[in-house]
Amino acid sequence: MAEERQVGVVVAPMPGQVIAIDVAVGDLVTRGQRLAVLEAMKMQHQLVAECDGVVQEVTVLKDAQVAAGAGHYCDRKGRTMSFEQVQDFLDESEMLFAAVRDLEEEDFDRETQFKSWTIEDVLRHLHYWNRAVDFAAEGEQAFSGLKERVMAVIAAGKSLREVERKAVPETGRVLRASWIGFARALAKRWQDIDPKARLPWIGPEMSARSAITARQMETWAHGFEIFDLLGLERQEHDRLRNIVVLGVNTFGWSHKVQGFDVPEVMPKLVLEAPSGAIWEFGEESAGGRIEGKAADFAAVVTQTRALGDTALMLSGEVAKTWMTHAQCFAGPPETPPTKGARKKV
Repeated sequence: MAEERQVGVVVAPMPGQVIAIDVAVGDLVTRGQRLAVLEAMKMQHQLVAECDGVVQEVTVLKDAQVAAGAGHYCDRKGRTMSFEQVQDFLDESEMLFAAVRDLEEEDFDRETQFKSWTIEDVLRHLHYWNRAVDFAAEGEQAFSGLKERVMAVIAAGKSLREVERKAVPETGRVLRASWIGFARALAKRWQDIDPKARLPWIGPEMSARSAITARQMETWAHGFEIFDLLGLERQEHDRLRNIVVLGVNTFGWSHKVQGFDVPEVMPKLVLEAPSGAIWEFGEESAGGRIEGKAADFAAVVTQTRALGDTALMLSGEVAKTWMTHAQCFAGPPETPPTKGARKKV
């Protein structure tokens, strides 16, 4: 790592549990100020600011388990220097590309278990919305035309698949090349975007970080139906944490979209990462508890697997209701797959 990128870095010196967080996004901090406390090996370690600056993001919750070296880079003005979600999006895209790289032309017409979408439909959908988020990064003027077309189709109650087909007429192997080529170019351009920049979108505006995380989530989720159809085992990676956090952050939305009251307390989550690390979210409470593989949790909140097809262990009514109706993506309420409906062929 270049020396100038070390200024302002805050990292966990060893694996442990965050037992206190003393700052919030937007806080002004001075060099030496305590930011958080990590408990490891029955000892408490203070994490302090190495320079004056502004807190740009708090990436962990109190009581969370963190790995050694987990950190976030800022410059002396507090500007984020590390935009790792861009690389995570690209890595997810490359993993899906490896699965479809050797497909023959006729293979792209094979139907998946997701609403009978073909492999071609999936790649076209990903390509269209990757392009859309790139337009959004250019500002409201560049994005407005696309937004108007999409909103008109939604208002008419029609499917967006026709919009995607008109905008992305490529098929088969040409489409495959266009999709991955654009994903690679997008990732290169987005390395210089401020993660906190506000981008216009179909619904409320969102940060660039949230936008690229959503693209990773869609690539992972829609990749699921392709891996299933081809009978391939996807090698999961700890970048899955971005999708898990998205699932946690949409706890309220999963209830609101169904017309349910949002519980006051979220269940405690204890999830095993692909690396074997333990990720914890929330606190022990009357909200119940969810335990199991992080990949299973991500599959449920993205509705790529039925709850009954995972090994998640739930306790408490709040946990059961959430996982039964979980939906980490925008749009109208969707019905999760039934048990056995989504599986490897």
